[in-house]
Amino acid sequence: MSAPPAAWRTRRVGVLYGGPSAEREVSLVSGKEVADALRQRGYKGVSLIDVCRDLPGQLRKRRVDVVFNALHGKIGEDGCVQGLLEVMGIPYTGSGVTASALCMDKVLTKEVLVRNRVPTPPYRVVSGDGEAAAKLPLPAVVKPRAEGSSIGVTIVRRRRDLAPALRKACRSDRDALVERYVAGREITVGLLNGEALGVTEIRPAKGFYDFKTKYTAGMASHVFPAPLPGMLYRKAMRLAARACAALGCEGAPRVDFRLSREQRLYVLEVNTLPGMTPLSLLPEIAAGVGIDFGGLVERILDRASLKNAAAVREEGNA
Repeated sequence: MSAPPAAWRTRRVGVLYGGPSAEREVSLVSGKEVADALRQRGYKGVSLIDVCRDLPGQLRKRRVDVVFNALHGKIGEDGCVQGLLEVMGIPYTGSGVTASALCMDKVLTKEVLVRNRVPTPPYRVVSGDGEAAAKLPLPAVVKPRAEGSSIGVTIVRRRRDLAPALRKACRSDRDALVERYVAGREITVGLLNGEALGVTEIRPAKGFYDFKTKYTAGMASHVFPAPLPGMLYRKAMRLAARACAALGCEGAPRVDFRLSREQRLYVLEVNTLPGMTPLSLLPEIAAGVGIDFGGLVERILDRASLKNAAAVREEGNA
């Protein structure tokens, strides 16, 4: 991939980070890394903006021309901030309102994947009252409907553990997603501006790739390129691109898979704003194909845009 022009180098760039979600601490790290990378590459007007209720006021005060969205989780990744930026007419990185909302909602993601014949584990949607516990096949993975970074996720192998797992998942959501557990390997594909970059295998030191394992050094190893047969490697990249196209993703999403013992690939979820921390997978994949962190950040920023074709009328121009 050839390097893009630095379209926003002379403009005021607002890096959104922090925010109110359960992934706040991760986002703080991502945002700082992104801002530092842009400054090192000669961007003079970079502002870090910790998102609060007065985000419109912060954006106006700093006269932001373009937003690099380094938020994770609810508000920043589910279409809310994207909608605000559309109304304010400020170009931004990543996916638009619809794709962000679809990918944050794991149930809607599943429905789109199934409709587009992208393989994904069988699933059910249940509430946290435990009434469905006796009917669900095990082992299963119980997840909150709309959280990221494996927050609230439990792998359930014993019937007595299912109801507590449902209650845990529903602490932040009205529903839980319960999907069939696929024994095998965990892999992920990073994409950049519509192109699949490569495949990494994730190997947790123990247990599964939960929040603590993701963000604690030494608790998981990442193998790039993933040691897969060539045809399977290419198939994972094709499926990742298909999933993102079906959901309407833009920017630099990441698609997580399970590879079964029978060598079947299953898409678990699509992350529209994956982490940009020193332990994050997307920057590692980019580095594996010759794109350093600063180059990755600049390529993402270069594609910042408004996704809604309708222009919002400014006051005084009625």
